[in-house]
Amino acid sequence: MIKACSDQPEPVEGEYPPALAAIVALFEHLPEDEKRETLISYADQAPRWVPAPGASFDLEDVRKDEECADTVGIFLKVDPSRQAHFRVTLGPQVQILTRAMTSILCKGLDGATIERVLDVPADFVPKIVGGQLVRIRSQTVYYVLTRMKGVCRAFVNRERAAAL
Repeated sequence: MIKACSDQPEPVEGEYPPALAAIVALFEHLPEDEKRETLISYADQAPRWVPAPGASFDLEDVRKDEECADTVGIFLKVDPSRQAHFRVTLGPQVQILTRAMTSILCKGLDGATIERVLDVPADFVPKIVGGQLVRIRSQTVYYVLTRMKGVCRAFVNRERAAAL
């Protein structure tokens, strides 16, 4: 198989949490049309990542940003071993690509430590969505990852403040 040229460096082995690495590996070898079909399948799985009624979280960030079509809620639960567990709510106007990335990131980052989530490079995104969609929807494809990292940063900052 011939790999397309990319401006992104090759990831270092172990750079991604194992579940995310497996998803990246799946997408890397798919032709563009199969990538799109698989993204639609992941988008259909977005409801799996909605918080359960009455669930409690360490941090909740629900808002509508300029770069998103509707409200997105990011919910973070950190277990005693500092592993992150995300849940996400998406408004009805949120695009399919954002829904797909939500499912991919919730599944791929589940159980990673807060520090690992913060260190995940965004270079995997073009491997999943393909170069054309990255160019067309550049803000959309990185939106959920940016929000998840932001919640993790807020969690770490809150811990630091509490320790003072």
